[in-house]
Amino acid sequence: MFALPWTFLALLSLGYAMALSYGHLGWLALISVALLLIAGFAVRQQQLRIGHYLGHGLFIFMALALAMHWLPGFYNGRGINPHRITDDAVPFALYLNLDKPLIGFWLLLVCPWIVGRHSLRLSIPAALVGLTLSSVLALGGALLLGVISWAPKWPDQAWLWLFNNLLLVTLVEEALFRGYLQGGLSRHFKHLPYGENLALLLASLLFGLVHAGAGWQWVLLASLAGVGYGLAYRFGGLGAAIATHFGLNLLHFSLFTYPMLAS
Repeated sequence: MFALPWTFLALLSLGYAMALSYGHLGWLALISVALLLIAGFAVRQQQLRIGHYLGHGLFIFMALALAMHWLPGFYNGRGINPHRITDDAVPFALYLNLDKPLIGFWLLLVCPWIVGRHSLRLSIPAALVGLTLSSVLALGGALLLGVISWAPKWPDQAWLWLFNNLLLVTLVEEALFRGYLQGGLSRHFKHLPYGENLALLLASLLFGLVHAGAGWQWVLLASLAGVGYGLAYRFGGLGAAIATHFGLNLLHFSLFTYPMLAS
């Protein structure tokens, strides 16, 4: 039996409270909560193996629907109105989402094994190596592809961006892609030669594919960044993966065109 990861749950709760202060919920959101509860019960029960798999299937569907904001009852507040952070950038707006964090709560409550148990002595070096690798691959690649340029800045809304990105974006995405997908695939492939490497690459590719709406360049760059996040998770646990992902996003936001150059 795994102990609940209270530190991560507390951080996610802080972010959710911030999001609630900007938006609100409708009663239809209870449908999503009920479906997640059913999925969690199915996954945690031990009697029916088919129920276990159906529960995971329902969660994956719900995770996709919540991440894409398809489900009713969530009125996500706008924290930053659309504007150009720098003159050469595409317009950027920030929403504090009330639906996406439910993915993180479900994962941390139902699958606490996603966190992994690593000491700071291992997590800090893993995060540093992962951040270095992902920065070279993703930010270096973005510069070579001409989708960003050097643009140091710290705008007035930066602190809101920082807290939102850490608590409602990075934590949730790493819990899903590294903890649940990479961790789950590693457990499934543990008897295969290079099974952990395969799990890391598949999770990175899936992470890249969810960026398809921004163009093929971002699919490639996000997949490359995912390799760094995946290595940080593999050797340093979920905390190292979150630190790596957030560190890269912070470097992108503060030092380069954000989110990308206007065509």
